[in-house]
Amino acid sequence: MAPEGKTSAGRVVCRNRKAARDYFIEERLEAGLVLKGTEVKSLRDGRAELLDGYVAVEEGEAWLVNVHIGQWPQASYFNHEPRRRRKLLLQRRQINKLRAMLEQRGYTAIPLKIYFNDKNLAKVEIGLARGKRKADKRATIRDRDERRQQQRGEQ
Repeated sequence: MAPEGKTSAGRVVCRNRKAARDYFIEERLEAGLVLKGTEVKSLRDGRAELLDGYVAVEEGEAWLVNVHIGQWPQASYFNHEPRRRRKLLLQRRQINKLRAMLEQRGYTAIPLKIYFNDKNLAKVEIGLARGKRKADKRATIRDRDERRQQQRGEQ
């Protein structure tokens, strides 16, 4: 058994911080990832980036595209490609729902975070989102600033 604090179960590896700023996230899904051994080791070491990633549905399968998982430095010749397409493990009805949402105009599916669940399996949280316009972003910033001012006034 791992010593206290050494396990990665329940630990968030990386977040897509720009997602909440650039999109209205309407629904969230949890999906498993098909990974190679060196990718899992890199994730446990925190070597991942979600900023340019998105989810594509092709031929009845969901794929995580353009997500960077850094190479494992101790690996030899058999290291993985950092930006390769990774298959997502979803149920058929979830894939169909995802495809239907993506076919609507203005919707996209983006990865929100990668984490390890209680069973130490790598999972990705997917957000079904609609893009914000410039005015929407300004309104979000204004509302956030007003909430902060109210909280400061109450204290």
